[in-house]
Amino acid sequence: MMETWPKVLIIDDDDIIRVNLVAFFEDENFIVRSAISAETGLQLLCGEPFDVGVIDIRLPGMDGNRFIIKAHEIHPRMKFIIHTGSADYFLPETLAAIGLLPRHVFLKPLKDMRLLIQAVRELIAL
Repeated sequence: MMETWPKVLIIDDDDIIRVNLVAFFEDENFIVRSAISAETGLQLLCGEPFDVGVIDIRLPGMDGNRFIIKAHEIHPRMKFIIHTGSADYFLPETLAAIGLLPRHVFLKPLKDMRLLIQAVRELIAL
């Protein structure tokens, strides 16, 4: 039987951050897809399921909060990590209601990327 690798969707409009996140997760043996916008991320979700999404909040067009709600409607078992540069970000009740916790919010720049990997692995294990 073939082993399945965890699949992560990364959405960030900052090219450098997105490319670095993809490389980091690939180095940790994740299958990774990425998108520059929430709308493109939703198109990817319609074609394949993901275990976890690492989502920026401030995006062009639809913001990350709305993306998470829509993605949850498409794939209710998908888990989410918020990766934001907004120091004043607070977790909305709508996201808490679908299982996000304050420990799922990471502020940019993240000095130790292993914390992000650890959080994703913990979500996959749930």
